[in-house]
Amino acid sequence: MSGSQSLTPGWDPAKYLEFMGHRLRPALDLLVRVPATAPAVVHDLGCGAGNVTRLLVERWPGAAVTGVDGSAAMLEAARAAAPGVTWIQADIGAWRGPRPADVVFSNAALHWLDDHAGLFPRLVSGIAPGGVLAVQMPRNHGAPSHTEMVAAAETGPWRERLRPALRARPVAGPAVYHDILAPHVSRLDIWETEYLHALEGDNPVVEWTRGSALKPLLDRLEEPERSGFLAEYSARIARAYPPRPDGRTLFPFRRLFIVAMR
Repeated sequence: MSGSQSLTPGWDPAKYLEFMGHRLRPALDLLVRVPATAPAVVHDLGCGAGNVTRLLVERWPGAAVTGVDGSAAMLEAARAAAPGVTWIQADIGAWRGPRPADVVFSNAALHWLDDHAGLFPRLVSGIAPGGVLAVQMPRNHGAPSHTEMVAAAETGPWRERLRPALRARPVAGPAVYHDILAPHVSRLDIWETEYLHALEGDNPVVEWTRGSALKPLLDRLEEPERSGFLAEYSARIARAYPPRPDGRTLFPFRRLFIVAMR
């Protein structure tokens, strides 16, 4: 959980949604494990373009649902898709609702924030008694998709500009989150799933990371270094994830899930 990266405000909704079918499945897997039946107040932290927020509205149509994100572009897309939700642009690590929530849901967002030992108890403190914190975070940082990103960043003239944005291990193991949360909640369920994504296209793992972990690094560079770094990373990823005989590329991706009841 090291590094100083915060949620980047300049996310491109179209690039992030390019693999939406694959990115949505973990949110669905998390949502079915949330035990709330009729919550009155639901917050979606790091709501992005609102695809998952709409699922929360569908499951709990009587709830007051708020989507919070740091990206104005993402929220613009979200407002157009679901006008009935309250959309707020804010730092999700510091934002607090006007009253305790019954469900705080966060899909693939909290890994961008630091100090999880302080963050997770703070999130629990904003939940009503009997309420639920439900979180999914990518934990693929030990896989080539991410280790080769760090290696490529360290191999060229761009290294000094990229080092401040490198986050080798932003998400800890399950036992760490157990120790952080157990003193503050009455029930706790933590698990990991490794999805095997079969991706189409030329070097698709690069396109996947360009919509997520690679973006903050590319944003720090100007040409010709930007293209040089991208070419170095792309060559490494092509070797790490070669296409299968059927032309598709298999991309194993590990994610951490947390469901905590206060």
